[in-house]
Amino acid sequence: MHAYRSHTCAQLNASNVGDTVRLSGWVHRIRDHGGVLFIDLRDHYGMTQVLCDPDSPVFNEVEKVRSEWCIRIDGNVKARAPELVNPKIPTGEIEVFIRDIEVLGHAKELPLIVFGDQEYPEETRLRYRYLDLRREAMQRNMTLRSDVVASIRKRMWDAEFREYQTPIITASSPEGARDFLVPSRLHPGKFYALPQAPQQFKQLLMVSGFDKYFQIAPCFRDEDPRADRSPTDFYQLDLEMSFVEQQDVFDTIQPVVQGIFEEFGGGKTVDTEWPQISYAEAALKYGTDKPDLRNPIEMQVVSEHFAGSGFAIFAKLLEQEGTEIRAIPAPTGGSRKFCDRMNAFAQKEGLPGMGYIFWRDQGDGMEAAGPLAKNIGPERTEAIRQQLGLGVGDAAFFLGGKPSAFEGVAGRARTVIGKELGLTDENRFAFAWIVDFPMYEADEETGKIDFSHNPFSMPQGGLEALEGDPLKVLGYQYDLACNGYELISGAIRNHKPEIMFKAFELAGYGEDEVRKRFGGMVNAFQYGAPPHGGCAAGIDRIVMLLAEEENIREVILFPMNQRAEDLMMGAPSEPTSDQLMELSLRVIPQE
Repeated sequence: MHAYRSHTCAQLNASNVGDTVRLSGWVHRIRDHGGVLFIDLRDHYGMTQVLCDPDSPVFNEVEKVRSEWCIRIDGNVKARAPELVNPKIPTGEIEVFIRDIEVLGHAKELPLIVFGDQEYPEETRLRYRYLDLRREAMQRNMTLRSDVVASIRKRMWDAEFREYQTPIITASSPEGARDFLVPSRLHPGKFYALPQAPQQFKQLLMVSGFDKYFQIAPCFRDEDPRADRSPTDFYQLDLEMSFVEQQDVFDTIQPVVQGIFEEFGGGKTVDTEWPQISYAEAALKYGTDKPDLRNPIEMQVVSEHFAGSGFAIFAKLLEQEGTEIRAIPAPTGGSRKFCDRMNAFAQKEGLPGMGYIFWRDQGDGMEAAGPLAKNIGPERTEAIRQQLGLGVGDAAFFLGGKPSAFEGVAGRARTVIGKELGLTDENRFAFAWIVDFPMYEADEETGKIDFSHNPFSMPQGGLEALEGDPLKVLGYQYDLACNGYELISGAIRNHKPEIMFKAFELAGYGEDEVRKRFGGMVNAFQYGAPPHGGCAAGIDRIVMLLAEEENIREVILFPMNQRAEDLMMGAPSEPTSDQLMELSLRVIPQE
């Protein structure tokens, strides 16, 4: 017999009754039923009930074991009585009577309990992650992640892509986040960088004649943490294709992503029609460039109904250039209680409040209620109702000003309204391509023009488009949104040096600086670069959605905490004096 096990803890069933077996695993739970000890023995695959009574030659040893001890047992498989069968587990028809036991690893008093669903502070869970990962939900999440990655790889190979590995140590590149720098020992005073993405290398692969590339790529960004983003590193499905237009990329990646969600989505509906929505339309209707289309609410501009109206706040606001009033329809939200709750939500978001109108049945007809209705009068109120397609029992909420100041709050309000009123279909994955992103944005304080998205994208209209107002230039850039999250970001690349120099010039980068920062790529583009494009899909975020988790750390094996610290391994740590000397570095103490 094998030194540790003849079967896993998920393999035994009624056909094994009478067999002598050997199992190894962790003590999940111990129960003492009148001198008979029952142990749920757990390994990665499942659970088997083993038992011991005073007739066992090792009863005294079994009495000593405690939760999470790692043990090996030898025993005889017995059938459970019919009334004691547990149909919830594969081994529920049998139990194993212990004849011999060996303790493979003792466990100290546990800082967190593996059995059950107790909640623990995140700091505790991350400090003792190896215990946290023993929990059933975490084992399930990490197995799901592994299976998703394996399926992605197969689907990409089936689509005639090949996987290539790009460097982990490279040059610093401005791609929207801070680099992690790595000091060079051989070149004192100079630094490598960990790649924010394989962006330049995958483009260089296209110049090198590799037609279809993909990689499950690690990416490193020194970012502030969020629930849906890791603060240090993450993995993405990175791909690039030559001789393609934007639609070709969409047609290639949709079957891969759609297939993953159909395979691992737990029976939820997966949309097969993926609309293409412009960035401007998404901002207007949904208040975000990653809309949740499970929520049917679409915002509308209603400025004309408030211009010159009796509601002075909005009327005066509209006299200022660049302002507008938007309405958020709220079907079935027509109660003062709900409207007051949403008004309080807006105040928590930092706004003075959120105007509202709701419509109720007065027996002899419909009445519009709320402060706004009284101020603007029945004619304007009725025009708003008809524009929004609302009726008795419905409501509408209103925000005004410059869109950039209130769009984010409006988008979050739309999300809350959809969930609270039960309008959002929770049993669905809804996808949308967001297209026509602006290439540039202006700093509100300085007016300085900079890239708003990927700097390597091809501007729509090519070189001619860059001769006019930079803020009107659109790029061949696109994101894929799903259920309120950005899953994919990509672009058709700028492969022509003259267009690249002009594009960077508008953002304040001269040709010399572009050659210095991106010399390898610029030089390569002078030797017959093909048109090419691609995208990258966030593996962690995809698995987070499939696992129905709200925090990305629930699907990453060893994540950092909110302060980008690894509490388990003690990172970041202070270097030794010898290490600093070897690297010709000195640490300046912080005041």
